[in-house]
Amino acid sequence: MIKSNMKQLKMNQISNPFKHMNQIHRREAFIISKNLLSSFKYAAQGLKYAFASQRNFRIHIFIALFVGLLAIWLELSFSNLAILVITIAIVLILELINTSIEAVVDLSIGRRYHHLARIAKDCAAASVLVSSISSFLIAILLLIPQFLKKFGV
Repeated sequence: MIKSNMKQLKMNQISNPFKHMNQIHRREAFIISKNLLSSFKYAAQGLKYAFASQRNFRIHIFIALFVGLLAIWLELSFSNLAILVITIAIVLILELINTSIEAVVDLSIGRRYHHLARIAKDCAAASVLVSSISSFLIAILLLIPQFLKKFGV
């Protein structure tokens, strides 16, 4: 019985989960992945969803690429590059967590308003804001001295 239900779930799985961004159906979401490759596939789908649906995630990605290229051009030390990578990763991770929290809150309350849902969403967004501001300040502290040095100021 359970095996036939599992086969039926696999047969009913949607081939393209990003076809309808607002109506993602993952009938197997409750099933724990049994192999590493499928775990990476699910993680990649999460990144793809975030990039396709979250404007701020795309903005953070493009800023990260710009800062990374600037840091390489300015010949930052490996330790300073590592600091930049960590701060960029924290911003992106928090953006993904924010997206997850928003999805879970929307799933649980639907289109109704609830003050606790607003608090959850606002605090998740605030965590991204705080990490973005911190990341910006760290980038300034690491890049400005190298920028001045490169141009002999």
